[in-house]
Order: sequence, then structure tokens, then C-alpha cells
Amino acid sequence: MAFESLTDKLQKVFKNLRSKGKLTEDDVKTALKEVKLALLEADVNFKVVKRFIKSVQERAIGADVMNGLNPGQMVIKIVNEEMTALMGSETTELKMEPGKATTVIMMCGLNGAGKTTTTAKIAGKLKLKGKKCLLVACDVYRPAAIKQLQINGEKQGVDVFSMGENQRPLDIAKASLQHAQKNGHNVVIFDTAGRQQIDEELMAELAEIKENITVHQTLLVVDACTGQAAVDVAQGFHDKVGIDGVILSKMDGDTRGGAALSIKEVTGKPILFVGMGEKLSDLEQFYPDRMASRILGMGDVLTLIEKASANIDEEKEKKMGEKLKKGKFDFEDYLESMEQMRNMGGLSSILSMMPGLGGSKMGDIASMVDEKQIARTEAIVLSMTVQERRNPDLLNPSRKHRIARGAGVDIAEVNRLVKQFDQARKMMKQMPGMLGGKKGKFKLPF
Repeated sequence: MAFESLTDKLQKVFKNLRSKGKLTEDDVKTALKEVKLALLEADVNFKVVKRFIKSVQERAIGADVMNGLNPGQMVIKIVNEEMTALMGSETTELKMEPGKATTVIMMCGLNGAGKTTTTAKIAGKLKLKGKKCLLVACDVYRPAAIKQLQINGEKQGVDVFSMGENQRPLDIAKASLQHAQKNGHNVVIFDTAGRQQIDEELMAELAEIKENITVHQTLLVVDACTGQAAVDVAQGFHDKVGIDGVILSKMDGDTRGGAALSIKEVTGKPILFVGMGEKLSDLEQFYPDRMASRILGMGDVLTLIEKASANIDEEKEKKMGEKLKKGKFDFEDYLESMEQMRNMGGLSSILSMMPGLGGSKMGDIASMVDEKQIARTEAIVLSMTVQERRNPDLLNPSRKHRIARGAGVDIAEVNRLVKQFDQARKMMKQMPGMLGGKKGKFKLPF
């Protein structure tokens, strides 16, 4: 998970600061030396680290902080604020042309950064905002890219314009704008070709499109896993073509986080989105303050709430709450809760946003949560008939044996699940207060 090592190291530094009643200037300098090393190991740009440490130190070694009631907490607050400022302070929205005017977006990046998938992800986000998007296949060098864009466009319910491989990207782009005008598309997104490295041919192709077509937003997709190299790529594209914003892909992978903490400071261009998974819905708006909280192990409750609001049906939640209060929930409700959890990114994604669960603690929790066991439990439930899921009391020994065979598990696992489910129903019926009060918020106990 992104930032795990950095989060661990910063939390150790902060723990030491909190343990001290009063701070001396040497305490602060020692702590900041450790912060500096942690940031450098996370592949943050050296000049960025130097400026960051200087800013924090100037603010932290002051009379108001050193003589305050809780100086350690104040230093942590300053680190949080300066880290947020480093990544841009304010959230930057994707700019759209006013009224009915068509907005033209050009996507660019190196091969393997996830550009084509990210193009479809952005179209999906804009579609939810009422925009009619047209994806344009301008990558004529990689046949798979055209097919991939068409497949992803279909999944997102977004139109795709293609003229095949034997056309100039500029001609495709021009023709797509005419197509968009005829068919009422108000957002056109060019998926351009990538290369293994920044080269003159790639830059000339992008520059030619921008010279002949009014491109309102040029967005660069960079792989967060490449660390400092991602910053160099961003700087290279900006110098030669000009970019308006950056999208960090693969932020859910094993990345040290240096790119997220360096790009804005080095290029002056904001991070607009972060890719947090392979699904077409796994694209999050980039909030500098929330990312700083995640890095410092303070969680990201606001994003968790937004994910829940977007993926949980309020009417279903209300009905579930009523069923739980009466102890009448069934295995159908279990499947529904599992689907909602998946839509929110899965258990690991949810836990990673909880305060105090960042860094290696996530690994500890992940080892406690047996994903294979969860999959087996779901297989057991799916092996039941609809009637059995809705009325668990029907589950006699012969039915349980049939379910065990269908799920490929031992009969003991089926018996254990049914017993736990029955105990949970009884417990909920006896203790309605566990459901979280009048609003009917609930948690399934398995």
C-alpha cells in the first residue's frame, strides 16, 4: 500500500515528540532530521525535502510553539499543514468550458502508465456530472490501445471515435471534433500514443495537435510507482508540450509516495486525480489535505464517508437497519453487504482510511483478515437456494451437505457459519442499541 513505510517512520517520530512534556530546539531539529531521512527514502525530490524541512523548522522553533501547552502536538500540526501546502493546499477541479461549448482534453504519458484506462475513468466521472463524452483513439501505433479504449468506453457507456491505425493522429483528432459537433458531445478526450521514454517524435506529435486544435486541458498520466522518475517525466512533458495537470496512477500499489509529494512543487502543476485500483470506478479526486492525513497516519474519514454515500443505497440501508433491529436479517442481506463493501474498494481500502490504521498496522490487520475465508463464506452463501438464503431456518443437515459440496468446503465450515449467523441474529434482537441509535446505522458481525 502507498506510503506504508513513510507513514510508519513519521508515526515513530511523532510518538517521540508527544512523549516529551516540553520541547527544546534540539528536540525539534533531531525530529526533523528523521523526517528528512524518511522523505528522502520515500523518493521525494531532494530540493523539495530541503525547502519543506526549512519551512517546518522556521515555524516550529518559535516561542508560541515551544512554550505552548502541547508543543509536540503543535509541531505535528505544522508538519501536516506544510505537507498539505507542498501538494497544493487547495483541491484543483478539472476545468470545463462554460455553457454548451465543447471541452477538449488531451491525455498523454509514457507506455505502461495506465493512460488509456485512466482516459475511460475520467469519462465515467464526467458522465456522472451530466457530460456527454467522446473518447478518441489517437494511439495508432498500438492496436491493442484502440481495442482497449473501445472496450472500456462500452463499459462506461461512453462513445468512442476511431479511424483505425493508418491515419495521422492530427487527422483523427480533427475528424472527431466534427463528429462530436454533429452528435452533441460536449467533452472530447484524445487518448494519445505513449512511448517507452520521452522522445522528440512523441513530443512533436503532441505539439502538432495543440498547434492545430484548441486543447483546453492537457493531462499527464504518470505511474506513482516510479517515484522520482515520475517527477522527471512530468517536468519533461511540461517543458516540451505544456501540461495543465497530473493524474497519478497505481497509487494503490507498492509506491514510496515521492511523486505525490514532489510533482506540484517541481512542476507548478496540480495533481487532479489519483488512480486507486484497476476498476474503472477506481479514480479519486486528489485532496492535498486528505492525502497529507493519510501519509501522517491520521486517516481519511471524509473520503470514506463520500465513498459510503456514493455506494450505499439509503433505502436499502434503512430496510436493513429495520431488519437488524428485529433480528430478521438473512443471507441475502449478507451478500448485499459484501457487494457494498466491494463497491467501496474492499475491506483493506476501507480500513486504510481509518485514523491510526496506516503504515505497517495495515499489514497486521490484513494478516488477521483472511480474504480466502471471506471468499469461502461467500461461496457457501451462493451455494444456497434463494429460499434458503431468505429463511436460514430451512437449513437441515441434508441441505447443509448439499451446500458444502456446492461450495467445495467441509460440512464443518457450513455448520460454523450457520451457527455464527444464528447467534448474531439472536444478539441483535436482544441488543438493538448496538445498531448505533435512531439512524439505523449497522454493521454485520462477520
